[in-house]
Amino acid sequence: MIRVLLADDQALVRAGFRALLDSAPDIGVVAEAGDGEEAVRLARAERPDVVLMDIRMPGVDGLAAAGRILADPGLSETRVVILTTFDLDEYIFEALRAGASGFLVKDTEPRDLLQAVRVVHAGEALLSPAITRRLISDYARRPPSAPDPSVRLNGLTDREREVVALVGGGLSNEEIAARLVVSPATAKTHVSRSMVKLGVRDRAQLVVIAYETALVTPRWSRNT
Repeated sequence: MIRVLLADDQALVRAGFRALLDSAPDIGVVAEAGDGEEAVRLARAERPDVVLMDIRMPGVDGLAAAGRILADPGLSETRVVILTTFDLDEYIFEALRAGASGFLVKDTEPRDLLQAVRVVHAGEALLSPAITRRLISDYARRPPSAPDPSVRLNGLTDREREVVALVGGGLSNEEIAARLVVSPATAKTHVSRSMVKLGVRDRAQLVVIAYETALVTPRWSRNT
C-alpha cells in the first residue's frame, strides 16, 4: 500500500483527491494537512511514502514545508510532489533543488494522478512535457550560475555524463537504452550510479544538474 499525505488549504480539493486516491486498491491517504506546518508535523508522525503538497498555503507555505520534509533524515524515503499551476513556474527550480520528485497540475486527469503517485513511489521523476518545457524556458532566461559548474561532473564516466544528458533531455530508461544500444537494465544502472555519485535523490534533480552543468542547453537560449 502506498501511503499518501495530502497538504492543501482547501478542504474541497483535499476531499476530491482523497476520494480518488482511496478508490485505488494500492493507494491510501493516511493524513491531511491544511497548512505547511501541519504537513511537516504529520509527515514526521505518519512517515508517508508520498506527499502531495500545494504551494500556496497559509503560514508555512508548501515550498518551505517540502524543504523541511526533504531535509529530515528520518523521512529519507518520503517523496514530495508539488501541486502547481502554470503561474507558479518561478518555484520549480527551487523545489527541485530541495528534492521534490516532480509536479502535478491540479486539474490533472484522475487516472494520471493515480499513475503519478505510483511513478514517484517507484523512484521516478514526475515532470510532464508541458512543465518540462516551461522549466527549460525559465532556465534559459536565467544568468549563469556559479563558475565552472561542470566540476560537479568530475566523478562521472563519459558514459554516465552521456546518460545524465539524456535524462536531462527527458528520455526514459527504455529510450536511453535504445539510444545507446544497451539493455534497459544497463541504462537503469548508469542512471542509478550517476545519482549516487552526484548525491541526488531522483531523476528530477538529474534534470536540474544537466542544465546547470550545460550537459543540456535549451536550443532557443543560444539566440537570446
